[in-house]
Amino acid sequence: MGAAAGAVLGLLLAPEKGSDTRKKIADKKNKFGEDLKNKFGEVKETIKGKYDNIKNDANELMEKEREAKRNFG
Repeated sequence: MGAAAGAVLGLLLAPEKGSDTRKKIADKKNKFGEDLKNKFGEVKETIKGKYDNIKNDANELMEKEREAKRNFG
């Protein structure tokens, strides 16, 4: 966030036409939004992978318990 704020301030203080400055700000905002979206996607995939692993482990344990009950029950 600090880097984005610094970039915007740098653009606002640069001696350029207003339309050029606004376009640069919009471009930076769009890039920041895309980067943020990508990071959230990565986090989501990591969490989903961990959830799936835990779920599979739990299913395997339950199946082993069922087998043990059939064999020794």
